[in-house]
Amino acid sequence: QVQLVMSGGGLVQAGGSLRLSCAASEASLSQYHMAWFRQAPGKEREFVAATRWTGGNSYYEDSVEGRFTCSRDNAENTVYLQMNALKPEDTAVYYCAARTILATMPSHSAWEYDHWGQGTQVTVSA
Repeated sequence: QVQLVMSGGGLVQAGGSLRLSCAASEASLSQYHMAWFRQAPGKEREFVAATRWTGGNSYYEDSVEGRFTCSRDNAENTVYLQMNALKPEDTAVYYCAARTILATMPSHSAWEYDHWGQGTQVTVSA
């Protein structure tokens, strides 16, 4: 069973950049579609971005399209979320998540992911 360990996050001013990493152990990430979600205080967990197990296709929530880039390095067993032009409304706890490739595609629904990272806080100040 894959274990996901996240790093990155922190406090940044609006317009700045951060990169989140999600490293897998106990299993190969090539067996999983990977996604990023976030949850702000008082709100439900929402989809941010996803990448197929091949890394050839990535999908983004409209508000982050063009600012965030989801990538993966299966050789390093790590996925990344590069976040540029950050806005205060991006402030949330961010999570990476894994969905088995028995499913043909990543999903926008959190409940369809089987494994989760521990979460990391991203705070964007105005």
